[in-house]
Amino acid sequence: MGVIASPCVGLCSTTLGDRTCRGCQRGDAEIRDWFGLTAQERDARMAELDALRERVAGRYLRLVDAEALEAQLRRHRIRFRAEQPGLSRAVELLRVGRERIRELARYGLEPVDAGVDLTPAELHERLAGELRRAAEARVVRCSDAPFPETD
Repeated sequence: MGVIASPCVGLCSTTLGDRTCRGCQRGDAEIRDWFGLTAQERDARMAELDALRERVAGRYLRLVDAEALEAQLRRHRIRFRAEQPGLSRAVELLRVGRERIRELARYGLEPVDAGVDLTPAELHERLAGELRRAAEARVVRCSDAPFPETD
């Protein structure tokens, strides 16, 4: 049996009463039921969460050097998945290194639009807030959809 992938980043705010985790952007029911989902359902949800992070981070950042970003993630031992898109990885980088990063260019990232005059810490704060709001809306949409039947 293989390892079951999870978007968990070890920062579960649902234990503090949040309905949506600030770390992985999953709802409390989705976290609870994660290991009961099929591999295909988990893959689809991971892709949906990555797309959410890409969409939100794309308002502030552009990935200009994927190899530099990956090298820095490895250097700082920040966990990422091989298939994880670059800006989804950048969200994790900022979560972990927001206080230590001085030049985003060294990490393969370039601020754009709303992110141009923000420090990495300010970027993280904006991303975290927008991700939380978007994740809460996603949880509401998911809870309106029927949960797949299992045998």
